[in-house]
Amino acid sequence: MTAAELTGQARNHVQALAEPPCVLHVHAIAPFVSLRRAALADGFDLAAVSGFRDFARQLAIWNAKYGGTAPLYDAAGALLDAAALAAPQRIEAILHWSALPGASRHHWGTDVDLIDRSAVTPGYRVELSAAEYTGAGPFAPLAQWLEANAARFGFFRPFRGILSGVQPEPWHYSFAPVAEPARRRLSVGILRAALSEAPLLGREEVLARLEELHARYVASIDWP
Repeated sequence: MTAAELTGQARNHVQALAEPPCVLHVHAIAPFVSLRRAALADGFDLAAVSGFRDFARQLAIWNAKYGGTAPLYDAAGALLDAAALAAPQRIEAILHWSALPGASRHHWGTDVDLIDRSAVTPGYRVELSAAEYTGAGPFAPLAQWLEANAARFGFFRPFRGILSGVQPEPWHYSFAPVAEPARRRLSVGILRAALSEAPLLGREEVLARLEELHARYVASIDWP
């Protein structure tokens, strides 16, 4: 991938899939379709509520959380008041659950947030919360199925809360054959270039700590 593709500033590497509707890396589409076919055979209507996400969208997510117009949570999932936090604390809180613009794995089109559409009742709003994927949660059976089967199709969970600073995300799966080269290619320099002129809230603090943030939240993942 080019630097622009790695940072979500280009989309030459992705393609739209009609059913289930999502946008994925061109080399991830066939494996995802195979994963979905296997899930359907076992009674799950596998769908991605998020696939490719561009830089502008990730920037909007970041700025809304930093500025307090979108909910901000601590590592345990408790709601925080962004206005009561200094810049370093706001940044840490955001990065527990959301990536820096330019550093999201969703920019690559290799990563998907998965649900079972057959488990969604009319009017239900998917939250992508741990409670939905454990215990009596609507997507708990899917989470168990994915743990047992996703690797056969090249997918794995990069965020289990062990090595990465990102909190455990049982819904987030990544197509390793494309994602791993992308992760290694996304250097601090490429990320710095993408962020230097962006209207990023907290930009000065982010750039001052970029090597540390890259090491903890980008380079470190929970590899199988």
